[in-house]
Amino acid sequence: MIRRLLLALALLGLTAGAQEGGDWTVERDASRIEMSVRAFGGTHSGRFEQWSGNIVFDPENATASRADVTVQTASLRMQPSAVTARAKGAGFLDAARYPTIRFALKSLEPLGGDRYTARADVTIKGVTRPLAFPVDLRLTDGRAHLTGAFVVDRTQFGIGTTGPWNRLVDRRVTVRVQLQARPA
Repeated sequence: MIRRLLLALALLGLTAGAQEGGDWTVERDASRIEMSVRAFGGTHSGRFEQWSGNIVFDPENATASRADVTVQTASLRMQPSAVTARAKGAGFLDAARYPTIRFALKSLEPLGGDRYTARADVTIKGVTRPLAFPVDLRLTDGRAHLTGAFVVDRTQFGIGTTGPWNRLVDRRVTVRVQLQARPA
């Protein structure tokens, strides 16, 4: 009986702690996730059209923020369309076998002003790697605006590591994130 009571109190404590920051809703029309990579003598850019995110954010304690963003791999759109097909194909993102990319924000560390270091785990093709990158986070009219960019080495995720295309595509892929959210 005491054991159940202690467990119930612990669960209540965890729930209360999780709600301190509050849930926020991403405003998709004002948000985007883009990528770019140098290949074939030029820079090729694209945008992920389908993704969703869950955000816990406390304007009074941004360091306690958490986010979980799931990107639909097949929603990548690049120009020209032949580049899109190659990027989503088995040799690169392999969208058929790995339909999602996951980004899990673990913490924001203050750098001063509106600048933070974001620490996150990114999972691509079933491989998870930690990353840290600078972001700007500001509050305007009750909305949170986060912008930042990070670079991943595609070969660490098994992207484009075999075949003739590997030598023609830079290992570094830049991902740019612009999120706008409001209290749920």
